[in-house]
Amino acid sequence: MWTSRVLSSATRAAPLASAMMRPQRAAIINPMFLRQSSSSTSAITYKKSHPHKRHPALTSDYLHPAPPSAEEAVSNILYNTPPMGRNQMNKRHIFNCLVQNEPGVLSRVSGILAGRGFNIDSLVVAKTEVADLSRMTIVLRGESATIEQARRQLEDLVPVWAVLDYTGFKVIQRELLLIKVSILGPEHVRAQMNSRAPSNWQLVQEETDEDMTPSDALRQTHAHLKSLTELTKLFQGRVVDVSGDCTVIELSAKPDRVDAFIKLVKPFGILEAARSGMMAMPRSPVYDRHEHEDDEVQEEGSGVDASLLPPG
Repeated sequence: MWTSRVLSSATRAAPLASAMMRPQRAAIINPMFLRQSSSSTSAITYKKSHPHKRHPALTSDYLHPAPPSAEEAVSNILYNTPPMGRNQMNKRHIFNCLVQNEPGVLSRVSGILAGRGFNIDSLVVAKTEVADLSRMTIVLRGESATIEQARRQLEDLVPVWAVLDYTGFKVIQRELLLIKVSILGPEHVRAQMNSRAPSNWQLVQEETDEDMTPSDALRQTHAHLKSLTELTKLFQGRVVDVSGDCTVIELSAKPDRVDAFIKLVKPFGILEAARSGMMAMPRSPVYDRHEHEDDEVQEEGSGVDASLLPPG
């Protein structure tokens, strides 16, 4: 009885073992059948024949990275540090000239600087709160010895009251920028420069793809205007004029900050730009009134000579 049961179980397991030993053939699916049929059965069959690749699990080094060593940290800092200037001798010098408000002063001052071969980076002249007195801010580059000779020659002029050199001092620097930027995109800047009175939608329809509709062009225009407005707020500027194809932005900041703003809005397409030049004024020193009083008290109380005291 027991022998017959063993033989019957072995007979049943033989077809199953032979089926497992056979090589399994990949299911061949007709792509036309998949396109025509949208049933869930065809989707399951397709997923089985195209299994997803399983990505390896994240290791502990990725989730909890080890702190960098001192050598790695120093190498990273040195790599990210910008290089020094090419020519440290040609430093930027800031002159503040107080001159008499009369004709010909500007030409005489600029003539002395031009005679010595200086290229003036910026020059700003305006009247002050005092009658017949003007302030002239000059920014130029050159060697310190040559700059000092030019400063003395400027002081020798009759209409010049004083020439102050703010090089190396803490000064407040400001420059005004008015820039007109296109909101149609950089591909329309050339057409806007050729014709300053274009029809907004004619430009968009002529130079863009045929698939773009006026609604798409309107969305793109407002997206550019929104990006320019947000960028202007980051630099603490303001939008002073908006038209159908461009916007005018006003920015008052340091010259380096103005340069950075111009580089950032350049991809939008700059139509016009006007810079006033740098104006500078020295910072006022801050004195501590209480510290000065404490010094006076200590001076008044120190009436004993320390050399006459006993040791210890």
